[in-house]
Amino acid sequence: EVLSLPSEKPQHEKHRTESPASEAPLVRAVLGELKVSSVTPNSVQLQWSIPKGPFDSFMLQYRDAQGQPQALPIDGRSDSVTVPGLSPSHRYHFHLYGLQGRKKIDHVSTEAVTGTEEPEELPLPSEEQKYEKLQTETPPSDALVVQAVLRELRVSSVTPNSVQLQWSVPEGSFDSFMLQYRDAQGQPQALPIDGGSQSVTVPGLSPSRRYRFHLYGLRGRKKTDRVSIDIITAAPTHKGTQQEKPKTKSPLSEGCLLRAELEDLRVSRVTLNSVQLQWSVHEGAFDSFMRQYQDNQGQLQALPIDGRCQSVTVM
Repeated sequence: EVLSLPSEKPQHEKHRTESPASEAPLVRAVLGELKVSSVTPNSVQLQWSIPKGPFDSFMLQYRDAQGQPQALPIDGRSDSVTVPGLSPSHRYHFHLYGLQGRKKIDHVSTEAVTGTEEPEELPLPSEEQKYEKLQTETPPSDALVVQAVLRELRVSSVTPNSVQLQWSVPEGSFDSFMLQYRDAQGQPQALPIDGGSQSVTVPGLSPSRRYRFHLYGLRGRKKTDRVSIDIITAAPTHKGTQQEKPKTKSPLSEGCLLRAELEDLRVSRVTLNSVQLQWSVHEGAFDSFMRQYQDNQGQLQALPIDGRCQSVTVM
């Protein structure tokens, strides 16, 4: 039942048939309906409820377009997740497991078909007039919609393979956001973002390449405002370049920075396709973190992390 893999199906059935008396605290947590809340050509957003809980963590499992099993660990406080890197017009079966400790206590499933390749109003030069028309129209029925305003899409961090963007909402609120851009092959990409967010990290980019990003604010399914920015990703770096640079800086000129101390980087969970890391900040506070590692081709990868985070999943 776990991705139809024989090796895991008996294990799931075993949990169902074990005596509830010996695991009474575990079986109290119950997963509710798993449903699809948003679909793009390259991603699916899923939501679920927890009528009885809590769970320590969740695990989402599915097969990619090539039939390979994928596993995505999720924090136990979450009730939604966006699954990126999917293929357009493809049917996926998703299985969400609720875990207490390392044991799978309950699971729910759903299926979704990703969207087609056609972008939804991707702002190309030929469509700029269409967007301007949207901005100038003020029908009485849309009076509440136009009160929400987006402002100042800016870059907070750039690496050879990713960009971190931030924005502000000076007036009103949006139900959600949609970030659109074209990848290095010219294919349109769309990334759905929760309406409470004011930042996003875009991974999987190519070094030394110009990208144009368009952030839309949505009320319901209607795009009501937009901000854009052009960014050039950083050039590829050689191993050790970014790690050795901080050691050569003068400690006297960075007295304030040295007050913040990182401590205890540890592995909290490992799957076939990902590793979850956790750390603590012994003293002070950091503005942000930078995670660096080499992939299985020996290429240096770097991803910026918000300074308030104390964990990250490496996929």
